[in-house]
Amino acid sequence: MYCDALLMLLCALFPLVATAQFVSVQYKDGGQQLVSFYGKPEKPGNIQKGILILPAWMGISQHEKDVAKKLNGMGFHTLIADIYGEGKYPKNKKEAGEIAGFYKTHIDQYRHRIRLALDQLVNSGADNAHIVVIGYCFGGTGALEAARANMPVAGVVSFHGGLRRDDIREENQITPKILVLHGADDFFVTPKDIMDFQNEMRKAGADWQMNIYSNAVHAFTDPAVGSDKSTGAAYNAEADRKSWQDFLSFVKQLPGF
Repeated sequence: MYCDALLMLLCALFPLVATAQFVSVQYKDGGQQLVSFYGKPEKPGNIQKGILILPAWMGISQHEKDVAKKLNGMGFHTLIADIYGEGKYPKNKKEAGEIAGFYKTHIDQYRHRIRLALDQLVNSGADNAHIVVIGYCFGGTGALEAARANMPVAGVVSFHGGLRRDDIREENQITPKILVLHGADDFFVTPKDIMDFQNEMRKAGADWQMNIYSNAVHAFTDPAVGSDKSTGAAYNAEADRKSWQDFLSFVKQLPGF
């Protein structure tokens, strides 16, 4: 009885709870409970480099955890961000579209949740001067929003993310370096979206690059989506491999990385 009571007390006092390789990081946005997942580097270097991972529209999945594990093995602190919060996780694609759509049209709230997660990554051990934000699909959109908001990060990487910006917002200078990894056959991103994004980057004076992979559609890095390109989302092993190497090359070229 005493041990059970002590365990309950410890859980109440400390927001970090071990879950396999990761530690759940619990924090709040007002009254909304958020639960992100922190991964510790297997062999930390002298610089505590961190990568914030923004999930796709279904929320935190095995895909993001697999990515975090690889990065932990390379010496990075990672945090997989909970954007939606407890009780708000989608049960199907319809709900995911509705919830993700809300954040895409309420960019300030999306940015706020990203910034809260960024703070948790720093609190967990990453050096706030050596952080990169990456995201997948909906999370790729979020990574670009982190750059547009000039969050204190060295760079951002969007894997098959949306490129559109909120047109009512003033276009400002962008400080973080940007890498966009895009499928050539992704029909969810129109040629106009690409042209508008590139023009935005030029006006913003951004240090940016965009890599486009042949025969790749949306979600090309996630094996769980299957291989049927006609659905608009399909895994492409070659594009996955190339985009991962391009991502790592981008990070290595950042100052201090």
